[in-house]
Amino acid sequence: MSEIEQTVPASLPRLNEAAPYFDAKTTHGQRKLSDYKGKWLVLFSHPADFTPVCTTEFMAFAKAHDKFQALNCDLLGLSIDSNYAHIAWARSIEQNFGVKIPFPIIEDLSMKVANAYGMIQPGASDTSAVRATFIIDPEGKLRAMVYYPMSNGRSIDEFLRLVTALQTSDTHGVATPEAWQPGDLCIVPPPATQEAAEKRKDEGYEYVDWYFSKKKID
Repeated sequence: MSEIEQTVPASLPRLNEAAPYFDAKTTHGQRKLSDYKGKWLVLFSHPADFTPVCTTEFMAFAKAHDKFQALNCDLLGLSIDSNYAHIAWARSIEQNFGVKIPFPIIEDLSMKVANAYGMIQPGASDTSAVRATFIIDPEGKLRAMVYYPMSNGRSIDEFLRLVTALQTSDTHGVATPEAWQPGDLCIVPPPATQEAAEKRKDEGYEYVDWYFSKKKID
């Protein structure tokens, strides 16, 4: 018998399916998933208010808020804390660090939203949400999800990069390589037939092999 306790995996939302619906109280009033239709949304959880790692993340999200807005993307935080705690924490951040939190934070004392999104990980805590991040597209479809442990903060620049990469793929029908940044070459989908594969090297792409070609996105 393994020394590690065996548990039944929690139900998690799935990529490219509808994101779990929510209608929740926030620091900016009631918010529901349908409010974000037509926009991208980064929904992210944190373990608790008034904790140092979470404070650094919230300040980084706040400083990047305008960049997310330029991508037609809103931010929405969540933790298993009351609205009063959220308000007090946001005020503390502004007073102590000079950073105003411009996005809403969900009050989730019932853990309804956290459980729907698999933010509660029993191996980490039964009552706190881990650092989970979900990218939801303008149609309400879940496009990416990333989990971090409670002990380590996220890189907010990576979520800016990922939203941009997803939008680039949707608009231009391409994939993006490792560490891709706007302006870098993108990967062209490989040919689906032998005849198309034989023609690929003459189609004007940066060609390495029939399955690996890149192009510039203007």
